Amino acid sequence: MNGKLQELLHIIICMIIVLRTESFYVDITYIESAVAKGAVCLDGSPPAYHLDKGSGDGSNNWLIHLEGGGWCNNVTTCISRSGGHLGSSKHMSNRTMFFGIASNEPQFNPDFYNWNRIVVRYCDGASFTGDIEAVDPVTNLYYRGARVFVAVMEELLDKGMKNAKNVILTGCSAGGLASMLHCDRFKDLLPMGTNVKCMADAGFFLNVKDVSGNRRFEDFINDVVETHGSAKNLPLSCTSKMKPALCFFPQQVVQEIQTPLFIVNAAYDAWQIKNVLAPAIADPSGIWYNCTTDIRNCSTAQLQTLHEFRKEFLNEFSAIGTSITRGYFINSCFAHCQTEMQITWFKPNSPKLHNKTIAKAVGDWFFDRSPFQTIDCPYPCDNTCHNLVLQPQKDSIA
Repeated sequence: MNGKLQELLHIIICMIIVLRTESFYVDITYIESAVAKGAVCLDGSPPAYHLDKGSGDGSNNWLIHLEGGGWCNNVTTCISRSGGHLGSSKHMSNRTMFFGIASNEPQFNPDFYNWNRIVVRYCDGASFTGDIEAVDPVTNLYYRGARVFVAVMEELLDKGMKNAKNVILTGCSAGGLASMLHCDRFKDLLPMGTNVKCMADAGFFLNVKDVSGNRRFEDFINDVVETHGSAKNLPLSCTSKMKPALCFFPQQVVQEIQTPLFIVNAAYDAWQIKNVLAPAIADPSGIWYNCTTDIRNCSTAQLQTLHEFRKEFLNEFSAIGTSITRGYFINSCFAHCQTEMQITWFKPNSPKLHNKTIAKAVGDWFFDRSPFQTIDCPYPCDNTCHNLVLQPQKDSIA
């Protein structure tokens, strides 16, 4: 066995040991009763979630985390999606790992470890917004994400969430977007007096031009909204003013959200840089390839483009306002979904702003211990980042 192979094997063994130490498996629950209500995944299978019950003084507190995983924007991409775990519960694993914000250990998740923690599986392809009654007999696709969201929440209410003292709706990426789009609606499902807040991780997607000068992402989202019939489930305060697709973008709706909201986002979001700013279709010569997989490979000119992306992000992000009910942790890492990974959520070497980890900032905000509204300096000033090195693959918008 050569040295490089030995080194790789050592790394893999260490990763397995770390995962076993910092995570645990939680079984899946299928909501078979939802099928009769038409609340189903793309292929018509029942929605699903994973629940780890709370204990002690956390037994009446609930954390609901919405899984992410992109979107499908037409029949072709939705058929493809329906054949995998992001479009069908038939293809979901029976167990999933809980770590990061879903960990059950106080040393890894100090404020939420003993809450009822739920991961809601994502199987509709439109951030839980679709709702079309008709089913094409040729494709047998069901665009019912909004019904799935309601069916899961009704199940959780019946399982005890209706008696909750504290509840937080969270999500990552497409799930982070969903946690904003559904935030006020989610709060309305719970009794008055319940302390309800929302947190979005890596869900603040920008409507920006790509490196070729086109707004392909806006066109893509427009197709998502039309394909899934999402318009009626987007905020009326927004859709009454502009075309529904624009109301899929947080900068157009965040100022209208009434429920307390915390946003975690990297200003150099790795997924957006690779799939929105510099997708392969906008870069036929491939000059952006190395930069979008590893920020250390970016040229001076490319870094300047990334800094402009950050400026546009911060300009759009200003819509969140300065209310004390709002919190945010905007670092300058090349990252995506930082609450889901233990290394970026809460460890001694986790990313920090004002010497606070993401977990500490979110916890202080949720429990009103202290506000947190902090934006990092530009890359590469932050030496606490765990910047991603992405694997070579095609663009993953769909």
